[in-house]
Amino acid sequence: MTTLPDFRLETHFSRWEFKARHHMTASDAETMTMSDLLALAGPEDRETWERVSLGYTETWGAPALRETIASTYDTLSGADILTFAGAEEGLYCAMLALLGPGDHAIVTVPNYQSMETMPVTIAGKVTGIALRPENRWQLDLDDVRAALRPETRLIAVNFPNNPTGTIADQAIFRDLVTLCAERSIHLFSDEVYRGLEIDAAKRLPQAADLFEKGISLNVMSKAYGLPGLRIGWIACRDHALLERMEKMKHYLSICNARPSEVLAGIAIKARETIFAHNRSLCADNIAKIGAFFADYPDLYEWVAPDGGCVAFTRYLGKDGVEEHCRRLVEEKGVLLLPSSLFLSDLLPVPADRFRVGVGRKNIEAGLTAWREFLSQT
Repeated sequence: MTTLPDFRLETHFSRWEFKARHHMTASDAETMTMSDLLALAGPEDRETWERVSLGYTETWGAPALRETIASTYDTLSGADILTFAGAEEGLYCAMLALLGPGDHAIVTVPNYQSMETMPVTIAGKVTGIALRPENRWQLDLDDVRAALRPETRLIAVNFPNNPTGTIADQAIFRDLVTLCAERSIHLFSDEVYRGLEIDAAKRLPQAADLFEKGISLNVMSKAYGLPGLRIGWIACRDHALLERMEKMKHYLSICNARPSEVLAGIAIKARETIFAHNRSLCADNIAKIGAFFADYPDLYEWVAPDGGCVAFTRYLGKDGVEEHCRRLVEEKGVLLLPSSLFLSDLLPVPADRFRVGVGRKNIEAGLTAWREFLSQT
């Protein structure tokens, strides 16, 4: 495999994420303290935490954790779960296990960069499917069908989507699953925001529950708001695929941190409490951010996300979105992510957008600084 290109978004975060005073583009829900998380533990898990040792754990993940993760699916067992040190490691291993030279993949655009970069680097033949603002960022299955080739091995999607916050319509998603099943194509479904739908009726089924070649990626970082645990997983009934990924993990993290596995299990068992809190926070922030943008109709075109922690807002100012975001962070410490950080080698991405986050608490200070900036320009 050739050298991977610069990860634009992460490079930008390396410069600004911990320096900017107001992180207004975070892609995760507000985190909690150790004491808050442990307060959600039952007596047995509390005792397990008190007795946890600091040795190695199994490469696949502790059996108890894998069973707990499996309980979040309708049809799976712990044997269908492979854990990773975060979602990125899982995505990396999955793409290497699924694709080889000469294979063809289909990915949605815009996307999280590695979902595109890895297939392009490994297989070389990748087709982008545009999520268009005029179509509510919905997946167009006619575009998918037109992109299919005899050598298509993978279709990769992400709903609720990063950066747009859209959720595919139920019928579209199920028709996509049917299409993949008929063609024996793996469907890689990034589901890291599942549980944070503003309207619960829009929540999609998990791909791994729907057919053998469905692959569900999830993580403690986004909807749970626990990125410091560095625990992610892939759920899939294709055990041969999971075994190939497990062998790749031997070259990467080898295994997870044992304390993180115990804490992740506690959080997953308390997921309904955690999700309800984070959905409420996102809904409140969506209202606050929407009211802010409503005060500046000549500058911003805002559409609330369906779910997740981000939205892709249009900037209408004459200076352009790149300059606007640069000045905001440099002059007022307000961090946003402009369109250039979501560029694709496959398709154009709207150049007048920026990603704004809705999952963190205390956004009022950032909106105040943002408002001060606008009053001075």
